[in-house]
Amino acid sequence: MQKTEIMLSFDGEKLDALEFYLKKENTTVQKRMNEALTELYERIVPEAVREFLDRKAPPPARPKRPARPSVEKPPEKAPRPEGQTALERNGDPT
Repeated sequence: MQKTEIMLSFDGEKLDALEFYLKKENTTVQKRMNEALTELYERIVPEAVREFLDRKAPPPARPKRPARPSVEKPPEKAPRPEGQTALERNGDPT
């Protein structure tokens, strides 16, 4: 779904105080407003409508896996004929 930006007016000193205390909780005004808006949406909009909108939205894109670095394979050795050692093939007596 497309995101829409919401603009709010709020007293600057109050916002500064709010940001100060939220920082102590390792959060931000933006995060808390997103949580509050999501909670309001889930409480007010009927479940059937939410499900309809969720189905209509494309599924979230899965992150692509990073490409594996190519590793050269060593050349394959020729198979030995049955019952022969490397020395026997080269004509060296054992």
